[in-house]
Amino acid sequence: MATEELPPLASDIKRVVILGGGIAGSLLAKSLQFRADIFLVDPKEYFEIPWASLRAMVEPSFAERTVINHSDYLTNGKLVVSTAVNIRDNEVLTSSGQWIAYDYLVIATGHLDHVPKTRTERLEQYQAESEKIKSANSILIVGGGPTGVELAGEIVVDFPDKKVTLVHRGSRLLEFIGAKASKKALDWLTSKKVEVLLNQSVDINTASDGTYQTSGGETIRADCHFVCTGKPIGSSWLKDTILKDNLDGHGKLVVDDNLRVRGLKNVFAIGDITAIPEIQQGYLAQRHAVVAAKNIKMLMSGEKETKLATYKPGSAIAIVSLGRRDAVAQLPFATICGCIPGMIKSRDLFVGKTRKQMGLKPTLT
Repeated sequence: MATEELPPLASDIKRVVILGGGIAGSLLAKSLQFRADIFLVDPKEYFEIPWASLRAMVEPSFAERTVINHSDYLTNGKLVVSTAVNIRDNEVLTSSGQWIAYDYLVIATGHLDHVPKTRTERLEQYQAESEKIKSANSILIVGGGPTGVELAGEIVVDFPDKKVTLVHRGSRLLEFIGAKASKKALDWLTSKKVEVLLNQSVDINTASDGTYQTSGGETIRADCHFVCTGKPIGSSWLKDTILKDNLDGHGKLVVDDNLRVRGLKNVFAIGDITAIPEIQQGYLAQRHAVVAAKNIKMLMSGEKETKLATYKPGSAIAIVSLGRRDAVAQLPFATICGCIPGMIKSRDLFVGKTRKQMGLKPTLT
């Protein structure tokens, strides 16, 4: 593979290379773009509000606000549409053969997610998924984590006459939060006539003519299916880089209290790729970006390391949408389900707030 060296760094401005344009990497790039020479390396041309994607599957027009070209907010940085394949001291190699020098590096590659390269293609994908749902009388959802539960909620609220079956290999739904929240989510789904099968799995590859067999020996008939199981961490490529010894047993990067990769002064990691002991949620990834931005600004200004901001793991707070009006919320003082937590999240899914945070108008004109 032919490689290309970018010009050396200027002495008066620092270059920050950010790998990954998800919820954390994009916010960091936006926050630093007028303070540093920003290179955002991402395999797609857009940023997407991840927790709004399931609403976009049943209402594709919703995606017009949630799928945002990087160029809309990154007005003073450089976008490299590629993936990183190697890291060495002060340089990153992309899959397009480009070595990019850095003063500060931020790893924000999150989870592997195979999505289209362009915003137009992503919007077309949502349109196709919406047509798939509309044309089906029966739908199978595999996976009872937040993605599967929220998708089931979106479908049964918008299309109450469709038969929805949710199969989950675990003993309860939403295993990342407490049992009370799991029970409330299960009760809500069953009240909407969703059939929930726990402690079972489905091998989609063995399905035939809309017939699916579960590991428990049950037969499910469905016109279409959606797989909502977990995606792998986007860190396998790091095993052949200078960061290989900084990965834990789950493939996550170990960071210090300042969100720097353990033992390194100028390499940070934010978002789901970090080994921070907390629930992986978008708003916490945004908090990572805020702390990392503050620390990089301080380091660029020559502040003492003792003054760097520290990150404290988030508490076990979670809100899972159940359609357009309801939600189940696990809070420090209570677990509640219904329209009150739904008012907080489910109506707009924080889309307007997130767009404003990215420097964009909350609604499209």
